[in-house]
Amino acid sequence: MTSLLDAPSVLMLHGYAQNAKIFSKRTAALRKTCAPEIELVYLDGPHILQPADLAFGNPLVEPALEETGEAVADPEVAPRGWGFKATPENAEPGLVEALEVIKDALSKDTYAGVFGFSQGGGMAATVAALLEKPHLYPPFIVNGKPIHPPLEFCVSVAGYRPSGPIRTPLFVPSYSTPTLHVLGRTDVVVVEERSNQLIEVSANRWVEYHPGGHFVPSQKHWRDLFRTWMLDQKAEIPSPSIN
Repeated sequence: MTSLLDAPSVLMLHGYAQNAKIFSKRTAALRKTCAPEIELVYLDGPHILQPADLAFGNPLVEPALEETGEAVADPEVAPRGWGFKATPENAEPGLVEALEVIKDALSKDTYAGVFGFSQGGGMAATVAALLEKPHLYPPFIVNGKPIHPPLEFCVSVAGYRPSGPIRTPLFVPSYSTPTLHVLGRTDVVVVEERSNQLIEVSANRWVEYHPGGHFVPSQKHWRDLFRTWMLDQKAEIPSPSIN
């Protein structure tokens, strides 16, 4: 993997019912735009989803399922998630395992930022906030030191504010990692009101809207925005929302 001094590496966190392979495919144009200046590193969520997890009515299930088919048992192509819907017994089911995957990646390499979509967008903000306040989650402290320095940036596309005993304190009163929030004006999976709950606790935010629904916009002006901003969060970049 390229070192941070050569080309910044960015953790890429997929949405619910996607996986690293699907997310990489769906952001292939962005990956090409970013290369070779930025390396995008795609992680798989730890939880392979079963039919019950994909039941009709789950607001995060989206067309990624078309690409996974019925090969749920195959870890290479199975739909995955970073956690499950809260229950009365567990407010954050699956989160500890998800953070272990993130911890493993952060322990091995240095990353400039994190880019997440949908459930991955909420996880991206969680990672950014957690690296600002690692004392709130002891597993991210090893031998008295944080496993990784705070990130330079976070990108959350169709993200939302996660909650629960581990995550809620991370966003009180806010987190300060520069974050680009991108919302779809016709997104019915993660509606604007839900994304706004995350935006409200993002102290150093930039908010943009694309005219579509629940996806990462891939037109050239959006790809250029992502690339330029990930390289320099202080750059003067024209808003792609006006195109």
